[in-house]
Amino acid sequence: MVWARSAVQVAHFTMTIASMTGFARAAGSAGPWRLAWELKSVNAKGLDARLRLSPPFDAIEPDARARLSRKLHRGTIHATLAAQRETTTSEIRVNQDLLRKLIAAIAEIPLPLMISPATLDGLLSVRGVVDIADAADDDAEILRTRASALDLLDEALNSLVAMRQSEGAVLASIIATRLEKIAALTQAADACPARKPEAIQARLAQSLALLAGNANFDQNRLHQEALMLAAKADIREELDRLAAHATAARDLLANGGAVGRRLDFLAQELSREANTLCAKSNDASLTALGLELRVEIEQFREQVQNIE
Repeated sequence: MVWARSAVQVAHFTMTIASMTGFARAAGSAGPWRLAWELKSVNAKGLDARLRLSPPFDAIEPDARARLSRKLHRGTIHATLAAQRETTTSEIRVNQDLLRKLIAAIAEIPLPLMISPATLDGLLSVRGVVDIADAADDDAEILRTRASALDLLDEALNSLVAMRQSEGAVLASIIATRLEKIAALTQAADACPARKPEAIQARLAQSLALLAGNANFDQNRLHQEALMLAAKADIREELDRLAAHATAARDLLANGGAVGRRLDFLAQELSREANTLCAKSNDASLTALGLELRVEIEQFREQVQNIE
């Protein structure tokens, strides 16, 4: 058995980031059969393997699905096996019982002088007397050919995984850059002058002065408003969680593997904290940083959607 080798050969897989998109093809021969696998993968929430197999290879579908699931964790996988016999041997079967009955029946028919008796070639042309069919593979040959088809699937899978990992390396670099920007913006928000105690005190004093100027204003309500303004100005928890989520995302990238779902979860958490930061902010400069954070986080999440 000789396989037509693909351009990319992968002997060992490391825990690297992989995308969910890719294409691979592997072709070869097994006995009289020419075989070719084509694998295409696109984004999906889980693993969805869609196989197209023609007889007599439909029996390998369970094994093929198992091999796909061992090497792929997410994505819609379209796997098609094209199979064609290179050479066929025809078998000729003569229905001798029917032929004898035809001869006996004709012999009992009295023929006029102008009609010639039936000849053998004429009798053989009668439907059902002669059957010409392709010789069927024996069971052992079929089993060997199916095993070869599965081996060829492994080769195509190796190529597909290699392509997905290559694209994943590029995505990981882009995502790492986004995370650096998210971390830098978080630090900038933490160091924003608007967060300094004296700045908060000045804004609070101005708000209280406006409230106190109203003679009908309840002093107890004044105290409650002061507490609410102070609580709203505090974004310490949001900044800590933003930093923690960004660190967790960097760790996932460093560890590799099928981390797409966890990165997507962290993207949602980052987005939630950035939204809260913007909602709490009562300073234009801090709000601007929060909006930049939201843009970076959204771009981070868009890239994460492609990760396995």
